[in-house]
Amino acid sequence: MAGQGSKGAATAPPERGESPLKLISATSTTFKSAGPLARLRAFRARLRYALERPLTPYYLILGSVLLLLVLGLVMVFSSSQILAMGQHRSALFYFRKQLVAAMLGTVMLVLLARTPAAVLRVLVYPLLCVVVGALVLVAIPGVGVQINGNRNWLDFGFFQVQPSEFAKLALVLWGGDLLARKQRTGTLEQWKHLLIPLVPGALLLLMLIMLGGDMGTSMILVAMLFGLLWMVGAPVRLFVATLGVAVVACTALVVTVPHRAERLSCIGVTRLDAKGACFQALHGVYSFALGGPFGSGLGAGVEKWGQLPEAHTDFIFAATGEELGLVGTLSVIGLFAALGYAGIRVAIGTKDPFVRYAAGAATTWIMAQAMVNLGSALGLLPIAGVPLPLFSYGGSAMLSAMCAVGVLLCFARSTPGAQAALAARTTNSRFRTRLARVLPRRRTTARPASRPARRER
Repeated sequence: MAGQGSKGAATAPPERGESPLKLISATSTTFKSAGPLARLRAFRARLRYALERPLTPYYLILGSVLLLLVLGLVMVFSSSQILAMGQHRSALFYFRKQLVAAMLGTVMLVLLARTPAAVLRVLVYPLLCVVVGALVLVAIPGVGVQINGNRNWLDFGFFQVQPSEFAKLALVLWGGDLLARKQRTGTLEQWKHLLIPLVPGALLLLMLIMLGGDMGTSMILVAMLFGLLWMVGAPVRLFVATLGVAVVACTALVVTVPHRAERLSCIGVTRLDAKGACFQALHGVYSFALGGPFGSGLGAGVEKWGQLPEAHTDFIFAATGEELGLVGTLSVIGLFAALGYAGIRVAIGTKDPFVRYAAGAATTWIMAQAMVNLGSALGLLPIAGVPLPLFSYGGSAMLSAMCAVGVLLCFARSTPGAQAALAARTTNSRFRTRLARVLPRRRTTARPASRPARRER
């Protein structure tokens, strides 16, 4: 009877109101005896518990970025070696440059992740002045370097820098600091204080970037500006008016430049016309079709042999779809989704307005740029010429994106729950526990006084 009672207690279903987590934390017999619905509820409860932990955003950001970085380096090598050999260079030429940029970006990420948020606010205006000065230098004929019709680079001999990539970082920190100061003074309820000087400052950056012809980066900055206005609680009529102005400006910029109108007409293209237009967009779709579910194999893609232009930069996602298939592309999308979720968690989980606005702007930057790049490669959006963050080839894009991730990690560590969890983990670390078992303990009390020797009778 005792054995039957214990067996019945083990297989009894959970009572109403009992947490499903007990099914997972209990014995394997209890979990196996539970029904499919109870297992699903237990899994959902365990997943919800894991996602709600204070350090989950920190580890999601760190893990997704590291995986994107490693996979991006592999795809840069695979998609650029044919181009490098065609230019009579080493097959590792572009890979080495990207590896150096990734290593420098990792150093900057670690430094920014360890920098307090108060120190970041001190660096806002020096960074903004440096970026504006560099953009002015790019606009000067003979100083800025022109590549593929856009003058966006500064040449320092052994490396080139694209200041427009760092304009995104400047807008993230400057916009967050500006709106946080206005919220402290209580002036954000007035639309004049809400727009000035945020919108004029963003328009200055946009004007300097558009002088070089980089419309893709300008679109990302506009998305970041809209993200800041949305987070601060701007009224709907202000959004409609600003959106109308942006649509009119973009239409004028597209109509006045022939190649931009041609890119707009390539959305959803299925075949080439008589002039051979939309060649790049069509072969991007061909790459996904050739990949299938599991891809042709790493390094076995055929579109990179001259059919797919910019396979290692703007269309690296198409090269990934051909060689790694649907599984590889869904993995990349999943990593970006995890990064975006963690960034949103950081933005809504803090009480500091500067952290909230800056984290939201940085997340908007990475997600908007990723969606524009993915949409261009899939033929759903016009080709904007923006790289896939943390994945595509490009030193300036890699450094600026790694700086944005470092800022997000800094903010993820600065939340009250994360600080308490990190302090508890440091105190109760396994390394200290094991070290205490090996090393002798330090005496904290004085030795007792020695007793006098007994007299012999």
